[in-house]
Amino acid sequence: MSHPRERIWWRSTRVQISDELVCLFSAEVEEDGDRYVVEVPRREVDTGGLEAGEVQRVALIEQSGSTDTDDGGETTEGPQPPVDEGEIRYVEVEDLGKQGDGIARVERGYVIIVPGAEVGERVKIEVTEVKSNFAVGEIIEEDL
Repeated sequence: MSHPRERIWWRSTRVQISDELVCLFSAEVEEDGDRYVVEVPRREVDTGGLEAGEVQRVALIEQSGSTDTDDGGETTEGPQPPVDEGEIRYVEVEDLGKQGDGIARVERGYVIIVPGAEVGERVKIEVTEVKSNFAVGEIIEEDL
């Protein structure tokens, strides 16, 4: 399914995001002899966005100013989760996790864990917990 280009705010700068975006994360550029290295976080491979050994196109976005902070004083790095606590979503369960919970993926491969859901089910959920790399959703309606 093709999605129209999204616009996101990245540190007060509007950036066009391609439909082909596989993942988005913050990382340091490190010097390694005669080359520079950007490490890809394991979660980006584990969530299904990338395969080890594949060649990927990489875009770098300049970080301007200091790191933003939220009201709690914690630093906020990288993109924010694409869901909010209390949000209602329709998702399709693609996999089962190690504990037997349903796994759905939404924008940018972000994972929503759906306890009690089966692979192939399309369910209406309420997001009950949001973390930087996954969320948990409670089933409101099944078999949509």
